[in-house]
Amino acid sequence: MTLTVALVQMNSGTDAEANLAEIARWTAEARMAGATYVQTPEMSVVFAENRSGLAEQARPWDGNPSVAHLAQIARENAVYLHVGSLAVALADGRYANRSVLFDPAGAIVATYDKIHLFDADVPGSGAYRESATYSGGADAVLAGVGGAVLGLTICYDVRFGGLYRALAQGGAQMIAVPAAFTVPTGEAHWHVLLRARAIETGCYILAAAQGGQHQNGRTTYGHSLIVSPWGEVIAEADHDEPGLVVARLDLDAVTSARHRVPALANGREFTLPVRIEG
Repeated sequence: MTLTVALVQMNSGTDAEANLAEIARWTAEARMAGATYVQTPEMSVVFAENRSGLAEQARPWDGNPSVAHLAQIARENAVYLHVGSLAVALADGRYANRSVLFDPAGAIVATYDKIHLFDADVPGSGAYRESATYSGGADAVLAGVGGAVLGLTICYDVRFGGLYRALAQGGAQMIAVPAAFTVPTGEAHWHVLLRARAIETGCYILAAAQGGQHQNGRTTYGHSLIVSPWGEVIAEADHDEPGLVVARLDLDAVTSARHRVPALANGREFTLPVRIEG
């Protein structure tokens, strides 16, 4: 089985309508290139830096106008449109960082709320406290995409290999990693982490990224890329400008990689006692 996929690299701003127009434009180009699955980055719809910025644009899930607009884009282009994430206002005053997958008829196939929240002090980039603004999810999610099985993750999740192993053991052949990596962490870890997740799971890794200087003051790394189940980068935007990455995936490569290195099948449960000697 083969599947043509496209990743949209964006420089999302703080205005939802402008970002939605960009998603529509790139989705149409991806469809023209033969893609049946199109992925956008984390925070595609509104890339705000803090709670006050989100309050101006983010809406609750029920009746969300951006979700309705995205469903229309999927339907008009007859593609699986995977919106890497958008902020959804919750009743407690925080937000969900939510991935949404639409089918070619515009129906919602799956949603996933980012589980791991980035709370850290990044040298040269300041402090990030996602947990002050977002409520983390609790459920891993798999979804069907044209006969293939896709695992859903978002950005910082990529540092937690257990999630990826669980998705692969659950049947994932592809795992999505829409992201908004900072430049320092992107330069140091982006390629290494994504290749490692592919090798460990024997899955295709599909990672659409934000790139460049944003209206909210942040600068992101870009370099959207697709990694094969053998750990090879098979397509990449080798820059931080908006653009499209397209590749035709051979899903038989998943089976082949797992036969060559059966790490999923060979995994064992173990205990880790606390023992200090000497």
